[in-house]
Amino acid sequence: MKNIGIIGSGFASMSAAAVLSKAGFDVHVFEKNNMPGGRARKFSENGFTFDMGPSWYWMPETFENFYNLFGKKASDFYELKRLDPSYRVFFSNNEQVDVPADYHALEKWFESVEPGSSKKLNTFLHEAEYKYSVGMSEFVWKPSLSIFEFFDFRILKSFFKLQMFSSLAKEVDSLFKNHKLREILKFPVLFLGATPEKTPALYSLMNYADIKLGTWYPKKGMYEIVDAFYKIGLEQGVNFHFHEEVSSINIENDKVVGLTTKKQTYTFDFVIGGGDYHHMDQALLQDKNRQYTSSYWNKRVMAPSSLLFYLGLSKKIEGLEHHNLFFDEDFSTHANEIYTTPAWPTRPLFYVSCPSKTDDSVAPEGKENVFLLMPIAPDLQDNDEVREYYFNLMCDRIQQRISTDLRSLIEYKKSYCLSDFKEDYHAFKGNAYGLANTLLQTAFLKPKMKHSSVKNLFFTGQLTTPGPGVPPSIISGQVVANFIINNSK
Repeated sequence: MKNIGIIGSGFASMSAAAVLSKAGFDVHVFEKNNMPGGRARKFSENGFTFDMGPSWYWMPETFENFYNLFGKKASDFYELKRLDPSYRVFFSNNEQVDVPADYHALEKWFESVEPGSSKKLNTFLHEAEYKYSVGMSEFVWKPSLSIFEFFDFRILKSFFKLQMFSSLAKEVDSLFKNHKLREILKFPVLFLGATPEKTPALYSLMNYADIKLGTWYPKKGMYEIVDAFYKIGLEQGVNFHFHEEVSSINIENDKVVGLTTKKQTYTFDFVIGGGDYHHMDQALLQDKNRQYTSSYWNKRVMAPSSLLFYLGLSKKIEGLEHHNLFFDEDFSTHANEIYTTPAWPTRPLFYVSCPSKTDDSVAPEGKENVFLLMPIAPDLQDNDEVREYYFNLMCDRIQQRISTDLRSLIEYKKSYCLSDFKEDYHAFKGNAYGLANTLLQTAFLKPKMKHSSVKNLFFTGQLTTPGPGVPPSIISGQVVANFIINNSK
């Protein structure tokens, strides 16, 4: 039996761990924090339970496919509910729209805003469905070690149809004229790490996931997914080591021989780095074994970081849905302040999650659980004064729209930002979402899943193939696990 050490316990790591353990490997997962989940941890205070990271459940078949590998299904672990409306969007001039789960209702709304747009929406989503089908069945399952993996007739035939060399903004703007329609269709890429003008039109597949596959919620919160992965790992025999941070990856003669944690040294036949790739490459490896230079890393385009606030409110409030997007300021200005000229935003867009609208278990009876998120550029200066300034800015904007001052209802409040991402996850530049999905950081142009010179050292997660987000991370773990299984016989 060959043994494997895995650094970190996020979705990619737990996905890889379960698949490898099922295949007969002796798997050990090392986590610096006190629970599994990585950035998808949770915490509870004063009767409120907060998901710390992901809050959108998209691409449900990715979760289902993973569970099926072990003879399970999502319903064995949690109850899923499709949200309707999928989310509420607040625009300027006191306009707002609830994006319906029912597609025909969405068509009618598009048509009411811009005559003729419903047919264009059908065209747009038909192409997005094709991209989703090809992307999720072909692209994301490639180890992406070489460009030659993509010299496949099926992929080459569809390459230009996937619109790799055109931007999402160009595609959307060519079809729709109304700013509300444009912003709703551009919003899913806001966290992919580039402006819509620099994001390949391939990523309209996110619109298909949003509009056609739907926005879902697992009752009791997103951590139920983490708990499901953890239970599967335990059932398969995975060994979890919590509160045990890895301090070095040990290499002899260009071969991994094990890991050293802050408790002891372990011997392994393989190591998978599922933590922050930059940290593992630059801090856990000796200079001679590093995959990339510091210059390489500093030239990478990172996806955004976030300023987050977790609020427990003393009573129920009106005017918010489960998911709420405050697009009442200029989309392009904020996007440029994240990606083009990084700075704390002047008039930010932001997101408000209120899971207690759907789930009574996340807040005491009669109270509200609220989560504020403002996307920001990575590597900014972060301090309490700046956090509080933006907290008040967001509360003022919310009050203008729903006539409720959240500040007057606060029973519990916690902020989380750049320095916390660095402290808790060794996040490069304090990023929250990994590596940006730009054209020059797609597929084989991402940091490699397999170390180029250390044959038994691998990486997984949101800074490598296939990219950021929960579903891609789940797939990333399976890809690296299958590569090891197929090449170690």
